[in-house]
Amino acid sequence: MKAVFDAKPGSAYDDDITRRYHFPGKRDYLQTAHEAVGDWVLFREPRRNGGRQAYVAVARVVRIEPDPGDPAHHYAYVSDFQEFPTPVPFVMNGRYAEAPLRGIANPSRVGQALQGKSMRPILAEDFDAIVIAGFSETLSPENAIRLDLDFAEVGSVDQSTFSGLAEEVDRRVERLLVNRKVRDANFRLLVCRAYDDRCAVTGFRIVNGGGRAEVQAAHIKPVALNGPDVVQNGIALSGTVHWLFDRHLISIDENYRLLVSHNRVPSELRNLFRPGSERLHLPENRSLWPHPAFIAHHREAYASKAD
Repeated sequence: MKAVFDAKPGSAYDDDITRRYHFPGKRDYLQTAHEAVGDWVLFREPRRNGGRQAYVAVARVVRIEPDPGDPAHHYAYVSDFQEFPTPVPFVMNGRYAEAPLRGIANPSRVGQALQGKSMRPILAEDFDAIVIAGFSETLSPENAIRLDLDFAEVGSVDQSTFSGLAEEVDRRVERLLVNRKVRDANFRLLVCRAYDDRCAVTGFRIVNGGGRAEVQAAHIKPVALNGPDVVQNGIALSGTVHWLFDRHLISIDENYRLLVSHNRVPSELRNLFRPGSERLHLPENRSLWPHPAFIAHHREAYASKAD
């Protein structure tokens, strides 16, 4: 069963929606959580606490576990997390995105109807419509060159092609959610946008006539080692720098400064790098900076290469 999990910014819950969702063990919440295991959920930010009142991401629920420190709460652990490049409004084209809310005659009562329903099921067709809207920029053929997405390989993903039986649309949407090439394109869009298309190491910003940036989106902790497709596990790097980073010839220290294996990186390349005393070029939004756990993982591999 597909579901919606509300996640408030600055929540007192122990949330990290890229990995887990923390919730009180109310019977209806537990039922929704258990029925969602193996299926997909949407994360929505309510307006409270400065939320965007929009659907912001999608993930697959893999298991439910009690909170070992508080028996009154549980965790829903997720995988395959993907953020929407553009949050999807709670109200789309003048109508609520969720069917039960569309049936409320007085819009002023919608908030009341959602009280105590921070975890709730959603119809597959409503889920599909939100996902298609959330990935509309990634899936736009106009961005094929910019995002290096070959539509001949992944199949047609133009929104206009999502028609037909609801079951078939649902299957196509689910295939897109796990398609590695689509996930890479979405990751590239989010990371390059966060870094303003600038290489974090050189600071260079080069965009060709087709709108494609020279920088690439590098995973800090590799996907092969369960590194997630989130901006905090990404960094924008030029092609050559990306090659060095993936081979752990360069890395990042705890102060976000560059580490370089000087005896293995040619001096002509080192001359292009930002001085070691300076912090890397990072996103303006500090919440999008590389997560310390991911850079620590990369730094360990770098240190092992230096031994």
